[in-house]
Amino acid sequence: MRKLTLLKLSASLLPLPDTSHMLDGLATVERGFAAALTRRGRFGMFAYEFIRFGVKMAWACLFGALMLALLIGTFLWYPKGAALARYDFLTLAAIAIQVVLLWTRLETIEEARVIAIFHLAGTVMELVKTAQGSWIYPEQCLLRLGDVPLFSGFMYACVGSFMSRAWHLFDFRFERHPPLWLLGLLSGAIYLNFLLHRYLIDIRFVLFVVALAALAPGVIHYRVWRSHRRMPLLLAATLTAAFIWIAENIGTATATWVYAYQRNGWAMVSPQIYLCWFLLMILSYTLVVANKGRVRPKHLEDGTIT
Repeated sequence: MRKLTLLKLSASLLPLPDTSHMLDGLATVERGFAAALTRRGRFGMFAYEFIRFGVKMAWACLFGALMLALLIGTFLWYPKGAALARYDFLTLAAIAIQVVLLWTRLETIEEARVIAIFHLAGTVMELVKTAQGSWIYPEQCLLRLGDVPLFSGFMYACVGSFMSRAWHLFDFRFERHPPLWLLGLLSGAIYLNFLLHRYLIDIRFVLFVVALAALAPGVIHYRVWRSHRRMPLLLAATLTAAFIWIAENIGTATATWVYAYQRNGWAMVSPQIYLCWFLLMILSYTLVVANKGRVRPKHLEDGTIT
C-alpha cells in the first residue's frame, strides 16, 4: 500500500511517458524479422535465437553498460580542473540514470530496490577495504564517505541489476537449486571474511570449495525464445564472474580505482580478484534470490525444456 501511494504521488508530480506505441511498433518489426529468418530453416532459426539472446543480454546489462561507458568517457574526455570533480559527476550521473530508468519504466521498483541494497552493502565493504589499503580512489571529490566516492556503490549495484533483469528477461527456472538458507549462510561467511580476513584467518579458498559444492548440482533453465534451454548453474556463475572481472580491468584501466600493485602503472587485474568476484557474485545472487522471494522449479506451465 505504501509503495502504491508513493508511485501514485510520483505519477501526479511527473507524468510517466506513454511508450506503448513505440513498444508495439518494435514488437511488430521484431515479429517480421523473426518470420523472415525462420523461413530459412534451422540455420535461420538458430541465427534469430542467437541475435535475440544477444539483445536480451544487452538489455539485462543496461545499467552496467551505461556505468562502464561513463567510466571510459570521463577518463578520455572529462576536462581536467573542472569545477565538478569527475567522481562527483559519476555519482550524479548514476543517480540521473536511475531516475530516468524508473521514470521511463525501463527499470522496475524491484530492480531499484536490489540496486539500493547492493549500493549499501558495496559501500560498507569499500569503506573497510580502502581503509586497509587494498585499493584507492586517486582523485578528489566532495560526494564521498571517508575515502570512498559515492558512485562506487553503484558499481556493485550493476551486478545486482544485471541478475535481477536477466532473471525476468530469460524466465529463469531451476533444478536442484541450493536452498536459500545455505546460500544465506555461505554469503554471510563470504561477506564477513572479506571484511575481517586481515584480522582473522582468511578462509576464502574454503568458501570457494563450499560454493562449488553448493552450485555444482544445480541447473538453470532459461528461455531465449520459444522454449527453455539448460545450463549448469556453476557455469552460469563462472561466466558472470568472468564478465565482472573484465569490468574490473576497465575500471582500473580508466584509473577510476587502483589496486596496490597498480600504483606504478596499470597491470591486468590479478586472477585472484576473479576468485574474489566469484565469491562476491554468490553474495549478489543470494540477495537477488531473497528479493525474488522464491525460486521457480523446472516444471514449466508455458513451455518445454530443450
